[in-house]
Amino acid sequence: MPEGVEYVPLCEVAKVSNGHDHKSLPDGDYPVYGSGGVMRYANQYLYDKPSVLIPRKGSLGNIFFVDTPFWTVDTIFYTVINEDKLVPKFFFYFITVQHIEDLNQAGGVPSMTKAVLDKIKIPLPPLPIQREIVRILDNFTELTAELTAELTAELTARKKQYEYYRNELLSTGGEFYTLNNVCNIVDCPHTSPKWHQNGVPVIRNYNLVNGNIDTTNMSYVDDKEYKERIKRITPQKDDILFSREAPIGNVGIIPENFICCQGQRVVLLRPNKGIVIPRYLLHILQGAMVKEQINKVDKVGSTVSNFNIADLRRLKLSIPEISTQEIIADKLDKFNSLCSDIVKGLPAEIEARRKQYEYYRDKLLTFKSLES
Repeated sequence: MPEGVEYVPLCEVAKVSNGHDHKSLPDGDYPVYGSGGVMRYANQYLYDKPSVLIPRKGSLGNIFFVDTPFWTVDTIFYTVINEDKLVPKFFFYFITVQHIEDLNQAGGVPSMTKAVLDKIKIPLPPLPIQREIVRILDNFTELTAELTAELTAELTARKKQYEYYRNELLSTGGEFYTLNNVCNIVDCPHTSPKWHQNGVPVIRNYNLVNGNIDTTNMSYVDDKEYKERIKRITPQKDDILFSREAPIGNVGIIPENFICCQGQRVVLLRPNKGIVIPRYLLHILQGAMVKEQINKVDKVGSTVSNFNIADLRRLKLSIPEISTQEIIADKLDKFNSLCSDIVKGLPAEIEARRKQYEYYRDKLLTFKSLES
């Protein structure tokens, strides 16, 4: 189409309509859409032809294509589309790339007006071309979803394989100890600190991920607060931090030259290296034997999951000779590294596919105007 296509205001090819209250409707089979998606199912529908639903309050960019009978509440518009000029799903794909949230007509809660939507310019290539673009984008969307599902399944399989391998290796015969026998166990300060934008990191339960300390979402205290929080013990390399509140049992090992302090409900474990090497203890704490003990205690606990220090001290561990610990820890470290590579690679692969999809989508939905 070197000569370009006609662009027209949305009001010339579609009627933007308000939704209606649904509270008096009995339950049924028809989805009731709000700005966040399906809220419930009612026994009546408001419209039964393909439509694009556009929030007028809240998440303005949360746009839906619906091709079955539906109801919408008054916080979301539905569109009655002239299908002689505009293929509904072509309109859906086009409007999703227009960043209509930038047309926000309010300074507080994001909102959209019918008057603004009516003026949005819509390209009108021939209907066969609109349908072909929809076919291509539908296929690309489906392929992207399939790839994401496959990669996620691969990650799940590798995690299960690692857990099985870890539990098998940790079942090697050894002498039984309690955690209290092999560690200096130091509870956290039972106060909530005054937070700062930067300073010394405070390790909280959600920073303990797969045996590591996740620094992507850190909280900080100043030097004065830090000194207060390390009066019992100063965290150092190879100390293990253990979360005793949901999620119970998450652990992370402190790396070299990493200054930090404990957050609430995070316990510090300093291994007696004459009995257990830190890396081996880290793997044991993530293994089936310890998790089963935690689950038994948690089931008889309070409404808010919490693992008491006394229960932590009583955890039973099977610990072999130091030389055997080193061999097992080396193997598990390597396997864990492979799994971590997959964990890191999965989001990167999905992001690459998303960008590829967006590139081709934007190319397909960009048209030269006849007025140019």
